[in-house]
Amino acid sequence: MAYETLDYAVEDGILTLTLNRPAALNSFTVTMAEELIAAYGRASADDDVAAIVVTGAGRAFCAGMDLSAGGDGARGVDHRGSNVFGLDESLHPTPADLRDRFEDPEIVAGVRDTGGRVSLAVYACTKPVIGAINGAAVGIGATMTLPMDIRIASENARIGFVFGRLGIVPEAASSWFLPRIVGISRALEWVYTADILSAREALEGGLLRSVVPADALLDTAYGLARRFVDHHSPVATALMRQMMWRNSAAPHPVEAHRVDSLAMFHTSVADGKEGVAAFLDKRPPQFRGRASELPEVF
Repeated sequence: MAYETLDYAVEDGILTLTLNRPAALNSFTVTMAEELIAAYGRASADDDVAAIVVTGAGRAFCAGMDLSAGGDGARGVDHRGSNVFGLDESLHPTPADLRDRFEDPEIVAGVRDTGGRVSLAVYACTKPVIGAINGAAVGIGATMTLPMDIRIASENARIGFVFGRLGIVPEAASSWFLPRIVGISRALEWVYTADILSAREALEGGLLRSVVPADALLDTAYGLARRFVDHHSPVATALMRQMMWRNSAAPHPVEAHRVDSLAMFHTSVADGKEGVAAFLDKRPPQFRGRASELPEVF
């Protein structure tokens, strides 16, 4: 599958997903959104992919939405109502539309936030996702990293939730993700001020796992990805990812207990048998489960 805005490369079980518009600082477009959604879905279904590292080509990670007039930031020149954010100004959406017509093509194409659709694709992904932030990550360039499991940045990275400067609001479901990662007060401070954060400031605020020299960024991300997947059950890893994200937002721990019970049952009668046998035999396990064939636990 060919992409216009991405590079999709799998080696030794690790997918490197590269935002690939370096001349435009990898600025986000509707085409990029659609391709990212497709790429995360493709990776979930591909059992040759065990983990994903996301980075940017050139000197930026993603400099935000492409705001150039008539550029691919818009939904398309033939869509007369479309604005620079790819939304159809001829529509007058209501909360009921987003409830009752959520999958209606008109609402999907003209009303639903493109960044949010990408975030939901990351959230639904069955593989660990590591953001390797190599440079500027501003606006959607910052919020698209929030559903990723781990964020590592180079010393050159700059991160900004700059929506207030543009008179718009944080998108990409970031009002759900960001407070969970850094806490409500810090999240509000960052979106109120719209400051550009250095990598060190983002690290101190809890957004990043680590900050490394630029030439060590990808090696650090790949090393961590290997620790996530080598001699690990793909099924257990996929379930753990979904369990942590979903159950941490559940209203009562009994909801986690229901999911835990089903997940423990299904893994214990499958890869769990091999895991126990390998432990007792003092050998590496040979797991057979496939992340593309998960048991139903939610």
